[in-house]
Amino acid sequence: MASGAAVTRSVSVMPLFFFRISNGRYSGCSEQGTECVDRDAAWKEMTSVCAGMAAGISRKLQENSEWQMELLDEGRQPVFRIRIVAETFD
Repeated sequence: MASGAAVTRSVSVMPLFFFRISNGRYSGCSEQGTECVDRDAAWKEMTSVCAGMAAGISRKLQENSEWQMELLDEGRQPVFRIRIVAETFD
């Protein structure tokens, strides 16, 4: 390579997505983003994470309560939401 020649590198920038979980009064958002190629990949990642948490969530869920996970875009706007709702019919 000749002296002073510029080296260009192609950098692929994937969009970042953030998880937010709400359970009753608690609501928290991840500070570290997850890179996904596109919305389909983001949905697959979200469902995979949620599936891993589902057993623990259902064991601790109170009557008449709701747990939810949202996947937010880079602007922290909701893209997807999964809800688990416990209802009592009396």
